[in-house]
Amino acid sequence: MKTRDRAVVAAVTGACCVATVLLGVRPVPSLAAVAVALATFGCRPRSHEWTGGATGAAGLLLLVATFAWPGRGTAEGSVWHLVAVGAVLLLLTAAVRRSPRRRLLAGGGLGAAAVAVWTVPLVPDASFFECLGMIAFWSVPVAGAVVVGGYPRLMEDRRRQAVLAARRAQQLELAHDLHDFVAHDVSGIVVQAQAARFVAQHDPAAAIQALERIERAGLAALASIDRTVRMLRTSDRNTDGDGDGTDGDGGDPTGARTVLPGTGELAEVVERFGETGDVRARLDLAPGVTEALSREGAATVHRLVVEALTNVRRHAPGAAGVRVVLSTDGTTVEVSVTDDGGRGRPAHLPGLPRLERGTRGGGGLLALAERVRAFGGTFASGPYRDGWRVTAVLPATGPHATAS
Repeated sequence: MKTRDRAVVAAVTGACCVATVLLGVRPVPSLAAVAVALATFGCRPRSHEWTGGATGAAGLLLLVATFAWPGRGTAEGSVWHLVAVGAVLLLLTAAVRRSPRRRLLAGGGLGAAAVAVWTVPLVPDASFFECLGMIAFWSVPVAGAVVVGGYPRLMEDRRRQAVLAARRAQQLELAHDLHDFVAHDVSGIVVQAQAARFVAQHDPAAAIQALERIERAGLAALASIDRTVRMLRTSDRNTDGDGDGTDGDGGDPTGARTVLPGTGELAEVVERFGETGDVRARLDLAPGVTEALSREGAATVHRLVVEALTNVRRHAPGAAGVRVVLSTDGTTVEVSVTDDGGRGRPAHLPGLPRLERGTRGGGGLLALAERVRAFGGTFASGPYRDGWRVTAVLPATGPHATAS
């Protein structure tokens, strides 16, 4: 207990002793209940943890004053009982607002019962139904105390759950970003390192070129990680702020998403993919596709292409060609990534390790399928001729989209 808390308890105890000397022993339990309330509120905020216990103690003292102490039923005793009732109600309100639930159930229940029945001994000739009426009447302020203390607590709990849900969603989004962007670059680094190790003795110049491509892929991976970290920091600021979804500068609440690449970076992605292996990669971008997609739609398309190319490198490393096609009819945008299956894979290229390929493939495509469907589109993937094809159709929601 802190020094200030000790001083508060000592002062309240001294005042209670002086009042007992002046008033006699009759109101002692009621005075003690009031003293418990004063000490509890005087020790805030450290008393939040034991406010429920203090409510139970004050309620027990009120019950003693009501049923087992000399002077019950007298005018003087009733006045001090009423003061103790007010103290217990205040404690009950504070306990419902701050106390841990287990202590609240025990202490708060005892305090509520003491308030509800405190008038029963005042009318000794009351019938059973009259007693029930008095208990019901004094249950109303108990319910009021529960509402006054419980409503802010309920709102705070809801806000806390909303924050946790937002953090979880951000964590999943960041995990998808790492999978979609960083894994793509890292898998290219692995392929180039394997190729450089094989040709280093026979063709040092080719090994140097492979090392240069490894450097570019590594820088791209670092940029992806840096972008993800910036998104995390922005999300933390938005979540820990005022709860209005904006950062401290009053910026766009979706600012964390503006850093995501779109269709403008697809040419670089496809070109880099072709440089990191013996696969001829081709991008067919129809006119009007970029204008037909919103920012979110363009980010979804970029994710889909990156994930599909990463899967080609992992699961079909010997594929001779990959074609990425984006087309639009004004109302929808269709994206397809098709490879020729990797038949006739060159023998001099080692495959990716089993751990790198993974034993539970398809997780990235499942996440993409959910994202595409949430955006209002359709998603499909499966065998196509000798290879594999990933296709998505998204609604055109950009500024130049045609109404359907």
